Amino acid sequence: MFSWKNKKVLVTGAGGFIGSHLTERLVQLGAHVRAFVEYNPRNDAGCLNHLLLKKNSMLEFFSGDIKEMETVKKAVKNRDFIFNLAALVGIPYSYQHAQEVVNTNTIGTLNVLIAAKDERVEKIVQTSTSEVYGTALYSPIDEKHPLQPQSPYSASKIAADALAKSFYYSFDLPVAIIRPFNCFGPRQSMRAVIATIISQALRKRVIYLGNTKPRRDFTYVSDTVEGFIKIAQSHKTVGEVINIGTSRDISIGELAEKIANLIGKDVRIKIQNIRMRPEKSEVMLLCADITKAKRILGWKPRVSLEEGLKKTVDFIASHLDEYSHDFYAV
Repeated sequence: MFSWKNKKVLVTGAGGFIGSHLTERLVQLGAHVRAFVEYNPRNDAGCLNHLLLKKNSMLEFFSGDIKEMETVKKAVKNRDFIFNLAALVGIPYSYQHAQEVVNTNTIGTLNVLIAAKDERVEKIVQTSTSEVYGTALYSPIDEKHPLQPQSPYSASKIAADALAKSFYYSFDLPVAIIRPFNCFGPRQSMRAVIATIISQALRKRVIYLGNTKPRRDFTYVSDTVEGFIKIAQSHKTVGEVINIGTSRDISIGELAEKIANLIGKDVRIKIQNIRMRPEKSEVMLLCADITKAKRILGWKPRVSLEEGLKKTVDFIASHLDEYSHDFYAV
């Protein structure tokens, strides 16, 4: 029976939304976690600031830049497992700063792979994204679906996935690729649509959105984290790509109505051009086929969309000062 007790783990991107939840869970399971966060002069640990873990002996903070090889080598030193979540994930941001996004997501991943190979780690889990599929050519989307780079962000993650697979084939690196569909939950920033809708609906009766027609497969963060952990634990996942989703999709417009009903408000949706993506870049449908995750991992989602939304509403309502309702976050 696999145990995380005293395993030495590195989580890159630990200050991010998913990374903070994964870090928290691994510490709860008894792992010694080195949390790699992007350096800033404020010593800000991002979403990890919400945790009461800073003085926990099982958690070590490590600041630096994932694009700097020597820094990554130090971070990987003496680690058994690596979860690589470090990335710039904003799709609108990738339209404005394509080079920065590509450098971080590809060179950063390459550095982690090289260091993992040299350190001979037991397992590395590389984080992909459902955005690599582009608009579904068929639905639900399985792992054999063609990859379509409809944004610079998507292209950078396709490249990162390809690098990870190349290290598996070329150097027998024990790498697995997790491909989460749209993850949501407490601590998520207003860059994500659910947090954007909730923070606006809590304050007013007009919600500003972009295109309301795209359909997404929303997965609660605890289920996504469980997917990361199960993929890391299983020897059957080496060299594999595995979707983590719910196999259910909902449009952004329907989602806004559902959230408004949960909050108990009648709201009006207003479309803002600034929030619209270029027409050919907009991914219209993402819905996961999770047959592989069920078969290999015995994983399935446990938190319904409604339950997850209630938990997220409660969190944002209690941290509303951190969410600016008039600010469009890219």
